[in-house]
Amino acid sequence: MTAIDAVTTNGETSALCQSVGLARATLYRRRQPVRPSTPTVRAASSRALVPAERQAVLDVLHSERFVDQSPAEVQATLLEEQTYLCSTRTMYRILDAAQEVRERRDQARHPAYAKPELVATAPNQIWSWDITKLKGPIPYLYYSLYVILDLFSRYVVGWMVATHENARLAQRLIEATCRKQRIGPHQITIHADRGAPMRSKLLIDLYADLCIAVSHSRPRVSNDNPFSEAHFRTFKYRPEFPDRFGSIEHSRRISRDLFAWYNDDHHHSGLSYLTPADVHYGRAATVLEGRHQTRLAAYAAHPERFVQGPPRLEILPHAVWINPPAKSTGQEAPGTTIVTPDDPQHGGISGPPLIIGTTSISTINSMELLQ
Repeated sequence: MTAIDAVTTNGETSALCQSVGLARATLYRRRQPVRPSTPTVRAASSRALVPAERQAVLDVLHSERFVDQSPAEVQATLLEEQTYLCSTRTMYRILDAAQEVRERRDQARHPAYAKPELVATAPNQIWSWDITKLKGPIPYLYYSLYVILDLFSRYVVGWMVATHENARLAQRLIEATCRKQRIGPHQITIHADRGAPMRSKLLIDLYADLCIAVSHSRPRVSNDNPFSEAHFRTFKYRPEFPDRFGSIEHSRRISRDLFAWYNDDHHHSGLSYLTPADVHYGRAATVLEGRHQTRLAAYAAHPERFVQGPPRLEILPHAVWINPPAKSTGQEAPGTTIVTPDDPQHGGISGPPLIIGTTSISTINSMELLQ
């Protein structure tokens, strides 16, 4: 634009605009002085109600006689009494201007669920459990696999295969697993999603009896229970895992072998490639030290092959979080468990001293616990 204005002479505008790819109308429009814009004020329509008439309509709609009736009902009643104030649509406009028009039907109002924030710094502080489906021998036949996972060590502390999801079976599994792991009062927090067995009254009573704190995921948020979901993926991607199980006994046999592999032989990437059993039973430091000594021996033999210098000792993650806070104010003390207290359904539950039922595990026919 500036270049065109500097060199333009009479008769050259069209050629110059064409040379720079600019329309002449654009050039002429931009040469016009900028006119200050003035807000346009619409004049009131001659048909509009004056303020006094609008207030009169509002007073009629607020009257005890019509306060619970719709404008259409009010309009019909007034017309039968040979009274006309305004149209039905105008009544709605007046009510809307007074912010008195809304949805009158009952609307579902969901509570604001707090994000669970849990941290484990040692085994048997936080357990996460969930249920997944196993395909049976025919379509639409499924078995239910219950799995309880320790958050810090990723060790499967208890599991069960049943023909269906059932709160009483989950209660027996959790009770037997607590007894097997020697869980004391106020020692552990159990985290789960919001399935029916997870929020059943039987489990609430069990948690109160065993002095177990409970935490639940937010509705429709799978990231709130990531460790159980990741474990199921590892479990189902094993070559030994079949497309379908021939029977419930077959599913229990395969599951027993897979859980033995997972706990004792699987080197977990989130545990510095230690096995869950090594971490759960306190063998992690010994195993890491043995690996370090092997690397040091290799370094002493061929230091030129270690381009980044002497190998460093691997360490185990000091804490495992579900939803770590965005800003941490400091290191949590060892053994600290953070449980969200604002859960609309459940919070941390305290109860009397530890009570273990007398039910024999051998009577639970559908249960398979790790030995």
